[in-house]
Amino acid sequence: MDIIVIVLLIIGLVFFTGGAVGILRFPDFYSRLHPAGKMDTMGSLFMLIALALFNLHHFTLATLLTSLKLIVIVVFVFLSSPTAIHGIVDAGVRAGLTPWTKGEKRR
Repeated sequence: MDIIVIVLLIIGLVFFTGGAVGILRFPDFYSRLHPAGKMDTMGSLFMLIALALFNLHHFTLATLLTSLKLIVIVVFVFLSSPTAIHGIVDAGVRAGLTPWTKGEKRR
């Protein structure tokens, strides 16, 4: 069980690291939101599932309920993260931000 938890935590860390690199490397506001939304959501999924599994080492009703609460948090993150990213993109469009094109220099 510990190996599965460690593997899930490492996979989550890889997703979070990929999201951070994507935020730093992409050229504009809109393309930076993609790794911010997708990679952080997947990193949260793997890490919270790892924590839910780790919590079940001593199986009792309390640990089962705690693990179920962690799974509910995963569901809320999966619902709220894309919605929040959509709202941020909409705010950028309303503010007049134009997408980056290949001929432009990065700022």
